[in-house]
Amino acid sequence: MIELKRILLVEDSPNDAELTLEAMAEINLANEIKWLKDGEEALDYLHRRGVYSGREPVNPILILLDLKLPKVDGRQVLQEIRNDPLLRAIPVVVMTSSREESDLACCYANGVNAYVVKPVNFAEFMEAVKALGIFWAAINEPPPVRI
Repeated sequence: MIELKRILLVEDSPNDAELTLEAMAEINLANEIKWLKDGEEALDYLHRRGVYSGREPVNPILILLDLKLPKVDGRQVLQEIRNDPLLRAIPVVVMTSSREESDLACCYANGVNAYVVKPVNFAEFMEAVKALGIFWAAINEPPPVRI
């Protein structure tokens, strides 16, 4: 039996999260998508602590990460992922509204796999998310997920 790998969506905007989930559903992406609403929750999930201490020791195949997050911002989450030997191989795609050169430079300096500026237009947003889903969940060969 093939085990479908999980995608982690770290997004504090309910609207953007719901649009992302809808876009993934439209391309019939069968992967489970786990939506987390802030950076602290994402780190707890990844490190299997707190309410996530009992989750299976399987890393997601992809993390879709917003930068402007409450509690712990996306830049800090990315940095912690890349500094952890058990997490650093997970592909991370930053999805943000920020066009700031400093954000872009910081993310690439910390090993982000892709940096996507969220389109404001609904149709363009949906197409961008669909393209990400197809590439990262169906075309890309992910690293091993067991930790």
